[in-house]
Amino acid sequence: MTTFNRKSMPFFHKNGLLTSGDFQKNHFNTMTIEWGSIGKVWGIPLVQIFVRPSRYTYQFLEQYNSSTLSCFPEEYRKALLLLGTKSGRDGNKITEAGLTPIAANHVASPIFNEAELTIECQKMYWDDIVSAQMSDGEAISRFGRLPEPHRVYYGKIVAIQGIKRYLAAA
Repeated sequence: MTTFNRKSMPFFHKNGLLTSGDFQKNHFNTMTIEWGSIGKVWGIPLVQIFVRPSRYTYQFLEQYNSSTLSCFPEEYRKALLLLGTKSGRDGNKITEAGLTPIAANHVASPIFNEAELTIECQKMYWDDIVSAQMSDGEAISRFGRLPEPHRVYYGKIVAIQGIKRYLAAA
């Protein structure tokens, strides 16, 4: 398996999209993502993402067992901003952003033709963040008193593809 060059991993810096659903059924949604991590738990390579229940993509994460992360070059910043501020409930924001969803290689959720890096994941675990269980002062002051909890999803990485500047030798 290919490993990440973490120094150049921009998924969680406003250049990444989280997508869930079924490409073949044309039933999916995407959102920009800033919260998350990539690592290994239980000896399994995975991504960890955080999504509020009010986000439209949440419904797809609940219904489907796969998701993808797609990372884009800087020239797509405006498209990603649109995808992070508009809801897929209100229309086809993906078409409006000018992106092209395509079938992933190993999961039902799509990836994007314009992406420089994609990670395909199978959902393996989820849980809700409980602010009463937070003990870090900074986290509590910044995020612990949010009106609704985030759900954390663990996705097993089943495939990675991308340009070499994001990948390191296995």
